[in-house]
Amino acid sequence: MTRRTSKIGGPLERRLDMRRFTLAFALTLALSACVQPWDRFKAGEPESAVTASLGQPKETYDLPNGGKRLMWPTQPMGETTVAADIDANGKVVDVRQVLQPLEFYRAEPGKWTRADVLVNFGRPEETMYLSLVKREVWTYRYLEDNTWYQLFHFYFDDAGVLRSTQKSPDPLHDRSDENQPN
Repeated sequence: MTRRTSKIGGPLERRLDMRRFTLAFALTLALSACVQPWDRFKAGEPESAVTASLGQPKETYDLPNGGKRLMWPTQPMGETTVAADIDANGKVVDVRQVLQPLEFYRAEPGKWTRADVLVNFGRPEETMYLSLVKREVWTYRYLEDNTWYQLFHFYFDDAGVLRSTQKSPDPLHDRSDENQPN
């Protein structure tokens, strides 16, 4: 089979090749934009690598193993909190975004306390007390599956023990009334 090299075929092939290159470049750029700040760090790096990239943490908590958890929350209006676990030697153990369902569902009602929730998720976006049921509620704003704006609630008894959890839609992002007549 002979390849055509006419005046029409040459520039057309170059344009198609350029379009393929442009598409591949755009796709690569889009995928690289998906790399989140917490995905850039590897276990064993020094704590200074994290703080150089993310800045000084807004919250710091001691961990039982002698290490510490550094946190960079975006609450009250944001939906993420980056947490970096640092071992007793000042090395990174893990860096992750903690305001997400897999993290929330680790909380154990009847076992966890306010202190456990605080260390795992940082300060809540909102707190309130429900006097009829005698429960303190801590609320965190988050984005579920990169699509659904949600609130996650932790309910504590008067002794500070976690009794239940609940998620609900975030009314801050509720657009159901935008198209309603006045």
